[in-house]
Amino acid sequence: MEPTAVVDLSYFSLQERQIQEALGRVKARDVDYADIYFESCTAESVSMEEGIVKRAVKSISQGAGVRAIAGEKTGFAYSDELSPRDLAIAAETARYIANSPQGETPIAVTHRQPLPHNLYPLKRPLTEIATAERVNLLHLIDQEARRYDPRIRNVMASFSTEHKVILVVNSEGLLIGDVQPLSRLQVTCIAEDKGNRQSGTYGGGGRVEFAFYFEEDRARRYAREAARQAILNLEAVDAPAGVMPVVLGSGWPGILLHEAIGHGLEADFNRRKTSAFSELIGQQVASEVCTIVDDGTIPFRRGSLNIDDEGTPTSSTVLIEKGILRAYMTDRLNARLLGIPLTGNGRREDFRSVVLPRMTNTFMLAGESEPEDILRSVKKGLYAVSFGGGQVDITSGKFVFSASEAYLIEDGRVTAPIKGATLIGNGPEILRKVSMVGHDLRLDEGIGTCGKDGQSVPVGVGLPTIRVDEITVGGTVAS
Repeated sequence: MEPTAVVDLSYFSLQERQIQEALGRVKARDVDYADIYFESCTAESVSMEEGIVKRAVKSISQGAGVRAIAGEKTGFAYSDELSPRDLAIAAETARYIANSPQGETPIAVTHRQPLPHNLYPLKRPLTEIATAERVNLLHLIDQEARRYDPRIRNVMASFSTEHKVILVVNSEGLLIGDVQPLSRLQVTCIAEDKGNRQSGTYGGGGRVEFAFYFEEDRARRYAREAARQAILNLEAVDAPAGVMPVVLGSGWPGILLHEAIGHGLEADFNRRKTSAFSELIGQQVASEVCTIVDDGTIPFRRGSLNIDDEGTPTSSTVLIEKGILRAYMTDRLNARLLGIPLTGNGRREDFRSVVLPRMTNTFMLAGESEPEDILRSVKKGLYAVSFGGGQVDITSGKFVFSASEAYLIEDGRVTAPIKGATLIGNGPEILRKVSMVGHDLRLDEGIGTCGKDGQSVPVGVGLPTIRVDEITVGGTVAS
């Protein structure tokens, strides 16, 4: 892969002396660590409904976030102006919030770090995609979805891109930058038949070229898949209710893993001992067929990054290995306080946001079972292929998820599509009840966005087909 363009201080019209002065203001004697995160972001989106462009938006933002860490205290301030005076005010504010006395410690930028890997080299920047090209893509989506079935009454499609440039400078002398492209295409179809209205949603993306959406007929496939789900839901019967075996399909159902288990493995919750996985490193927390990783180094994936938002190289971290809890996902603060390695999971929504340990691409590794054998092993249960919204309580591990596409399993065969199914359970308990793992690991198409403490960041999920021996299913028909 060709190296990306070098990002240095000149991109933000700054000189090294000005950075040294700003860092010097924040790195007083009681501050253990300080950094400045510079960001410039151009975001564009176009949306279409009923064959008409409803919205076209372009926004440009730029600024810097300054952080001071003293013990367990973090002082943070930001500025959307990058003048030496505004940086100095932000630095003083961050130091004051961290409760450190006034002072200056000269900080030299001693090493400009090259990127550890180049996971998303694009030949054509996303900022060069003309509005007409974006609109033509959405027209293609609209036509393909309507062609699928005359019962498709409305098509809503959106295409969004982001071109983000970041630079991290810290009190250890590090200076490192990255150019981070991101795009997403999403389609929702509304189907209607005899007064019954149902919807279907599909999409994909990543840190990819615009041409990606035309390769392998992707854009049309997204449209057909959204239409198929909407039509399928017209024919769906009410979901059963009760405790039963559930087979989770490969790919997007990994969102359940992300929410019910992944957040509980982030280091901040475990440092505070508010996670269901606190103080369980080295202990059995799942069945032996479960190995779960968080990998931010997969090329072109939505959740991948060359470096995290603290300048740490991303990595592939084995969180659970054959049922044994091996690691938590860390940022600098929590890694230092817990005395565990940095994993490159320090992330923030933008320069106005504090750093938190967050997931990148989180998934379960493939097993050895045939997916067909997993389905055949269930006499009466549920086959969940796709999920909508969900909620999880990090402390208890309890979750509730709604299935957007699911089927009955009867005598080992997938039969009627169902609607209104919710899965209710406890993340750690569910892991222990995974009895079969398929060899068909698949990552999602690239639409995931994760929320935490009011911040949203792009993520990826994945899963092979798995059997969970027992989950409570909330529905409308007693099983």
